[in-house]
This record gives sequence, C-alpha cells and structure tokens, in this order.
Amino acid sequence: MTTTSTGTYAPKPGAAPLGRMIAAQAALETKMLLRNGEQLLLTVVIPTLLLVLFSSVDIVDTGAGEAVDFLAPGILALAVLSTAFTGQAIATGFERRYGVLKRLASSPLPRWGLMTAKTLSVLVTEVLQVVLLTLIAFALGWSPHGNPAAILLLLVLGTAAFSGLGLLMAGTLKAEATLAAANLVFLLLLVGGGVVVPLDKFPDAAQDVLGLLPVSALSDGLRDVLQHGAGMPWGDAAILAVWAVVGLAAAGRFFRWE
Repeated sequence: MTTTSTGTYAPKPGAAPLGRMIAAQAALETKMLLRNGEQLLLTVVIPTLLLVLFSSVDIVDTGAGEAVDFLAPGILALAVLSTAFTGQAIATGFERRYGVLKRLASSPLPRWGLMTAKTLSVLVTEVLQVVLLTLIAFALGWSPHGNPAAILLLLVLGTAAFSGLGLLMAGTLKAEATLAAANLVFLLLLVGGGVVVPLDKFPDAAQDVLGLLPVSALSDGLRDVLQHGAGMPWGDAAILAVWAVVGLAAAGRFFRWE
C-alpha cells in the first residue's frame, strides 16, 4: 500500500500585504512620471525657467525688495499645481482611456489603494521639485522666513486640493479633452493666480474672485510665510481645505474607471 503526503511549497500564492502593494505601485508611478519627457517639462523645466527668467529680468513689478523673494513662493505653488493637478490629470486620463485603470482595478490592490499610490507618487515628485527650486532660489539670492510647519501644511493642503480636481477631470472627461483642459487651466492660473503677477495688478472686482482660487491661496499663503515671516495664514489654509474636501469628494463620487 502506497501513501502520499502533501508537500509544502514556497512561495505561498496570494496577494502581498496591502502596504507593500501600495509602496510598489507608488514606486512604479513615480518612475513612469520621471521618465515622461513631457511631464518633466511641465513639472520641472517650466517652473525653473520662470523662476530664473522673472528673477533675473525686470519684466513684472513685484514690489519692494528682491524679485526672487516674491517669485519663489509663487513658483513653489506652480510646481504643486503642475504635478498634483495638470500632470496627474493628463496621465490618469490616458490610463483610463487605454484601459490601464480598469485592469488595475481588477487586481488585488483596491481602488483606494491605487489612488493612495498615485498621491504618494505626487508627493515624492513634489519633494524633488521643492528641493530643486529652493536650491535655485537660494542661488538667485532668496532670503526665506517663517515657520516650516506652516509651509508644510500649506503644501499638503494644496496637493490635496489640486489632486482632487485633477482626478475629477481625469475621471469624467475624455483623455483628449483632459489634455486640452488641464493645460489651459495651467496657463490661466499661471497668469491669473498670483504666481508671477501680483493680484493687486488686477481690477478690484477680479481680485476678490481670483483670491478664492486654490493656486492664489497657496501662493499668497506661502508668500505671507516665506517673504513676510507671518504665522499660519489661516484664511488661505481654509480656502485650500475647502477646495480639497470638495475636489476629493467630487472625484470619489463621479470618477469613472472606464
């Protein structure tokens, strides 16, 4: 009589721990973003060129003091906008069109885990942007002030606000429409969001409206802290928080995976 026994095999089939899956997906998302030439142009080259150009050439009246002291906070806000909103909207829109999101949604990684990974990728990219732009600004003579905790909170709120709006656009519009709309919004906010042109250069009625935009709140808040040494600009933080809640809630409600 012959008996058989069941052996134990390794590795054991099954999904990896959730934290490891999110970390792996975040690393993949970051590598894909950094390898994309168009995204690098948008997220790194354009903010860098604007910072150097407007700090070196007297094109816009930025008020008293060094131009870089006014421009650096606005360019940091632009960097967050370019990565969390424009870049993420375009990349996610085309992933949705080509069925990548649909396939990833059927994997062991839950949908909220995928969005978490995308958010982590955005944060990693922003850290690289902030470090690079800060070094360039220092080389141009920047003299920042203020509380680092206030700066970090503003950047996190700005990232949440722009991420929600970017995912909302990517999840509701066609990829080509997202590409056009995201780039158009980027250009409009660059001009009218207080990034390189002070809001007080606009008519009074326009200032009231433009001041409620997330990029205006982020650039003004960073400028209050970094240029003027103010404490936490709670008004700007509140505007960003409202945009973040509304944008993320709308993205979660209306995002279509296919």
